[in-house]
Amino acid sequence: MKESFLKTLFEIIEERKNSSGKKSYTKSLFEEGSTKINEKVLEESIELLEATKDNSNSKKQKVIHEAADLWFHTMVLLSNEEIEIEEVLEELKARFGTSGHEEKASRGKSKEEE
Repeated sequence: MKESFLKTLFEIIEERKNSSGKKSYTKSLFEEGSTKINEKVLEESIELLEATKDNSNSKKQKVIHEAADLWFHTMVLLSNEEIEIEEVLEELKARFGTSGHEEKASRGKSKEEE
């Protein structure tokens, strides 16, 4: 998936957030607020993990479907938090070429690790 498509999708999410339409699922999420959006991200995360346990011939398609749902709802969450998709993409680009271990160490210890 190209970065430009993610930006286009994010722009559509932003448009729906600011629309007056009553039939938009996206708009309804924004109207229900952070708690509902967070619940959807959690729900989609769990469904993605459950899809990876599937042993049927349709496992791959189920994982793709649930990953798309999670990405979409995560983008709604970002929009709701006034975070632009470009900010997340820039963070990923900044990490590119850096070991995950090094990147994590550069953030310092979390409370769980202390």
